[in-house]
Amino acid sequence: MNERALYTKRFRVMGGWGILRFVDDRGRETAEAATARAVGEAERIERKYSRYLPESVISRINRDAGRTPVAVDPETVDLVQQALHLAEATGGAFDPTVGILRRTWDFREGKVPAPGELEDLLPRVDYRQVSVRNGTVFLRREGMELDLGGIGKEYAVDRVAARLRKEGVACGVVNLSGDLRTLGSRGDGRPWNLGVMDPRKKGRCRFAVRLLGEGGVASSGDYERFFMKDGVRYHHLLDARTGWPARGVASSTVVGPDTFQAGLAATAAFLLGSEEGLRYLEDLPGIEGALITEEGKILPTSGMDRLSDLPGSIYSHYPTL
Repeated sequence: MNERALYTKRFRVMGGWGILRFVDDRGRETAEAATARAVGEAERIERKYSRYLPESVISRINRDAGRTPVAVDPETVDLVQQALHLAEATGGAFDPTVGILRRTWDFREGKVPAPGELEDLLPRVDYRQVSVRNGTVFLRREGMELDLGGIGKEYAVDRVAARLRKEGVACGVVNLSGDLRTLGSRGDGRPWNLGVMDPRKKGRCRFAVRLLGEGGVASSGDYERFFMKDGVRYHHLLDARTGWPARGVASSTVVGPDTFQAGLAATAAFLLGSEEGLRYLEDLPGIEGALITEEGKILPTSGMDRLSDLPGSIYSHYPTL
C-alpha cells in the first residue's frame, strides 16, 4: 500500500480554469489516470453544450430554430428542463434564451447597446417559446438561441466529482472557476473551509464557508465580466426581462447538497435582487446562502451562520467584516 498523498491538477475548460485536489493512497499512476478521466468529463460537457462550438447539441438546436425540433438525449432533456424551471421560478429574470443579447453587449470593448438595439432582440428572448417534447428540443421562433452557460459549469462540477467518485476517490475538492464540490470529509476532523471573494476588492476574502462533509458551493457575481462607463458598472448577468444588467446584488453565494442546485439558487438570487433574492433562498429546502449588496452589506439566510463565519441572521447587517 502506498502512502496517502495529495494530488493537484490544474486545467483550462469552459473559458475558465479548473482545479482538482484529492487524497489517495493507490500511487501516482492510478491518481493520474483518475485525474485524466475526470478532466475528460469536464471537456465532454463543454463539447456537448458550448454554443461556441458548431458541432455541439446547442449549436444544432440553434441552427434549426423556427424550423424543426432536434432529437436529443435524456441528459440534454433534463438540463433544458432545469433551465426552463428556473426561468419560470424567477418570472423570466433568468432565461436560457438570453444569449442572443450578446450581439449588442460587448464586455471586452466596453460597449453599451445603442438605443433600439435591445428592443430589436428582446422578442427573441422568451423561454416559453422553448419546446421539450418526446426527446426533442425546439425553439419556436427563428433567430432564437439557447444558451446553457448559466447552469452548465455547475452541472460539470458535479459530473466531474461523480467521475472521481467512480474512480475510487473518497476525499477531495472539484473547483471550476470558483464553483466547488467537496467529496467526503477532510479526514482530519476539520471542515472544508472555502473563502468567498469580496466583489469589490480583488484577492480579499469577505467571509468563509465551512462544510463538514460533501456539498456544493456556487457563486454569481458582477465582478467577473464587466466594464465601467461614466461611473456605472455594466456586467454580463443580464435580467432577461429588460436586457440590462441585474441591479442590487454584487454577489450571491449558496451552499447546497450539490453544486448544480447551489448554482441554480445563486443565479436566481442574484437576478432577483437583494430582498426578493433572499426570500427566494429562504424558501428553498436544503439551501443556505448570503448576498453581498452593491453597497457592501452582507445578507445571509437564517441558517447560514451554521455554515460560515458570519455571526448572525438575515435581520443583522454587516457593512464590513
